[in-house]
Amino acid sequence: MQLKIDPYDRSYILYNIGLIHTSKGEHTKALEYYFWALERNPFLPQAFNNMVVFCHHVRLSRL
Repeated sequence: MQLKIDPYDRSYILYNIGLIHTSKGEHTKALEYYFWALERNPFLPQAFNNMVVFCHHVRLSRL
């Protein structure tokens, strides 16, 4: 798959790939894609939200 050139469009593609990995339980991989999405579009609140939810879940599981 070749990603679109526009960083804004690419950020949403990367975010959606992150969602797919999240739904498959591949959280580390999902975090990578959310991070890449934020590099291209730092104003993507959905990606921030999903990263925070994951970090909160990991923190609770270690208590």
